[in-house]
Amino acid sequence: MARLEVLLLLCVCVLTVSHAALLLSPDATKGSETGIHELKKQSLGDVKVDVQSVTVNCKVASRFAHTVMISKAMNRANISQEVVFDVELPKTAFITNFSMVIEGVTYVGEVKEKEKAEKQYQQAVSQGHTAGLVRASGRKMEKFSVSVNIAAQSDVTFTLTYEELLQRRLGEYELMIRVKPKQLVQKFEIVADIYEPQGIAFLDAYGTFITNDLLPLLEKTVTNNKAHVSFSPTLEQQRTCPSCEGTLIDGDFFIKYDVKRDKHIGDVQIVNGYFVHFFAPSDLPRVPKNVVFVIDRSYSMEGKRIQQTREALQTILSDIHSNDYFNLVLFDSSVDLWKTSMIPATVENIEEAKKFASQISVRGATDINQAVLKATDLLLQDTSNKELPDNSVSMIILLTDGDPTSGMTDRKQIQENVHRVIDGKITLFCLGFGYSLDYNFLEVMAQQNDGLARRIYEDSDAALQLKGFYNEVASPLLSEVHMQYPANAVDSLTQSHFKQLFNGSEIVVSGRLTDDDLDNFLFEVSAQGLNDINYQGKASAQEWNALFPDEEYIFGDFIERLWAYLTIQQLLQKRGSGTAEEKANATAEAIALSLKYSFVTPLTSMVVTKPQRDQEAEDTFIAEKLTEGGGRMLMLGCWGLASFLYLVDGDPHFIIEVEELNDTLCFNIDDTPGTIFNLVRDPVTGIVVNGQTIGDKKVEPGSKVHTYFGRFGIVQEKLGVRVEVTTQNIVVSQDGRKTMLSWSETRTLRSLGMELQVTKDRSLTIRMKDSAKFVIILHRVWKKHPYHQDFLGFYTLDSHLLSQRVHGLLGQFYHGLQFMVGDLHEGQNPDKPDAIMKIKGVEVNVTRGWQRDFRQDVKHGEGVPCWFVHNNGTGLIDGTHHDYIVSGIFKTT
Repeated sequence: MARLEVLLLLCVCVLTVSHAALLLSPDATKGSETGIHELKKQSLGDVKVDVQSVTVNCKVASRFAHTVMISKAMNRANISQEVVFDVELPKTAFITNFSMVIEGVTYVGEVKEKEKAEKQYQQAVSQGHTAGLVRASGRKMEKFSVSVNIAAQSDVTFTLTYEELLQRRLGEYELMIRVKPKQLVQKFEIVADIYEPQGIAFLDAYGTFITNDLLPLLEKTVTNNKAHVSFSPTLEQQRTCPSCEGTLIDGDFFIKYDVKRDKHIGDVQIVNGYFVHFFAPSDLPRVPKNVVFVIDRSYSMEGKRIQQTREALQTILSDIHSNDYFNLVLFDSSVDLWKTSMIPATVENIEEAKKFASQISVRGATDINQAVLKATDLLLQDTSNKELPDNSVSMIILLTDGDPTSGMTDRKQIQENVHRVIDGKITLFCLGFGYSLDYNFLEVMAQQNDGLARRIYEDSDAALQLKGFYNEVASPLLSEVHMQYPANAVDSLTQSHFKQLFNGSEIVVSGRLTDDDLDNFLFEVSAQGLNDINYQGKASAQEWNALFPDEEYIFGDFIERLWAYLTIQQLLQKRGSGTAEEKANATAEAIALSLKYSFVTPLTSMVVTKPQRDQEAEDTFIAEKLTEGGGRMLMLGCWGLASFLYLVDGDPHFIIEVEELNDTLCFNIDDTPGTIFNLVRDPVTGIVVNGQTIGDKKVEPGSKVHTYFGRFGIVQEKLGVRVEVTTQNIVVSQDGRKTMLSWSETRTLRSLGMELQVTKDRSLTIRMKDSAKFVIILHRVWKKHPYHQDFLGFYTLDSHLLSQRVHGLLGQFYHGLQFMVGDLHEGQNPDKPDAIMKIKGVEVNVTRGWQRDFRQDVKHGEGVPCWFVHNNGTGLIDGTHHDYIVSGIFKTT
């Protein structure tokens, strides 16, 4: 889905929450009018918005980062224009402040409980004022966007502040800033100051966009416990060439560092009545591990996913330490063990396992419950029989791309089964491949068993992602780590018991002091390693003014804010499991802390309100923070009239992409195979598109009948042209002559007023003279697949060139749509919220879900988040889906 670069003209302001990037671009500006009217588009040459400055200022104290992003833009045009401020933030960050200065008026954000913020927001929407949009997406980053209308010859200054605790992975902390100003900037600057009382062991700074010519501009100064990094190219130095208007500043800026560690006990810092304890001993021997890889081999893993899994396993198996034990469990609707017991990682066993992994092939459905229970039983049985090394740690790494569809399919029951059997003896890690799975289900199951979940993104480096995760957990140092502090001296302690500590990671515990007598602040760390360990220490307060006498530190209460940040993160995790009372208590406490410290979390929103003057109605912007689970996108309510991309692909999934709203509507049509539907009918241009459905080869009793489009008929009545497209071939008929095109070769055919271009085994593009363009995608399915068969997808481009009288299942949406989405509430799936969509004078229940767009990746598609309209699009489409059934593939009336 395209980034929001065509903005709404209807007083709609778009806000998003994402990772760490910065964009403010003139190509994201458009002329505007009030009300809901046709979108007036300007060419880039008409846009006169200058980004005058972009500055990023980051201060890190004891791993806690405070980042301020400021951007100023000037509208030099003689008309008002929309300007977008687009920033990507780390997913683990919480926004703490956002403000805008427009024509001398300051708009300041206020964090409120989500329900109260939504009420204020809905009130503004009902008055026709500014609405908002929230999105979470990407691997490490989430996006925050806001667009505002700026008067002619006026400027706007945006300021965004966020905070995060940097996590230590593989021996280093990483601060990442994404910078994409999209144009030359008069003043561009990145400045970072790092303060670490333990001392800085090493520091590296670099940018993916920093060329050899720009490298001298990157300044790094490191002393014992302080570092300063800056990068500030002039406008001329930003140019891609001396006479070019393009900018080199387009990519990611990284600062990576670690601290000195000369104490086994770790480092305890006390500032203003709060303490934080960092524990990451540097010289402990690794502990043997017993690891079972549980690999999904169901049909949904076919193709690139299973290939990348095989590739990753080859590398991972090569890296298993010689004193480890391991095994492989493959599952679909049945479960197969490579070996009946855990085996040592000898050279011979590793080679045998690699050969076995290279031959993994797909089949069957997905029985996650049986697979994890078998792996658990394998480890527990060998532990009970004392066949595994003493003081070793056991773990399961589950890789799946699907939801449970075989055996036990109730997700809560699976979680209960796994938690009961593991019983705290094994750590479970869950890796979710792609977007279509229920990530929240995996995340909760991992957290219940002392592990964590990660999403593996469907990119070319998926094998490296799998390997990277394994590296993080490959070398356990300690298990059953207990951090103990004097009960009479501290309270409000964050998590203090940890199942495992891995090499290169770090344990962080924070709390509040109740006793100023630091002589009594004795603490203890006990854990199991190769040998049992017990460390004891005594804390002392850090005098920051003495440590850094020349610095006026930007947030002196940083340890208190670090404690609040860590507490909220852990409370949010507790909401995923436990009793109803425990969940409610965790929610209430997390909300209270979020409001007190002004953190935008999944339970709070930041409302930015225009100051009222002369009884003006308020304009209200809203920003929210969403958890990663499922990569959800949520629209709280806005009116939209926009240009769309329309497609139908899959079972059959109709997708209406609202690019200007950066959102999507979708619906399915369920009917019997062989039904022919009218998709497009334009009596003015004479264009008609009909599609006929096909079904699966066979359907299991009681299962849903899946249908797909397997045949399209396209008619241009005025030219007397008919095009029949099937999964076998393409037949063009005109003036009694027929021309057959094959999917097996790339070819272009031009006739009167029409061009057909076949891309071998991939797609057919049909261009109509002075009218719309259609793209049909061929989906080839494994010939021996027991259920599915080849099918087609249909995409409409340049739909605005069709007349106002165009109609059909897709055609009715070609010239705009008014809708409003609100009343967000939990649905049957916690990861897919329900809402109420107001459209065409009715209210329709909709669900946030995912469909697939196959334009770029024909085989696997790209996940598209959308509001799903149930019951064959009832309420969204005119009439019912039966009204669009026609008797022939070329039927025009």
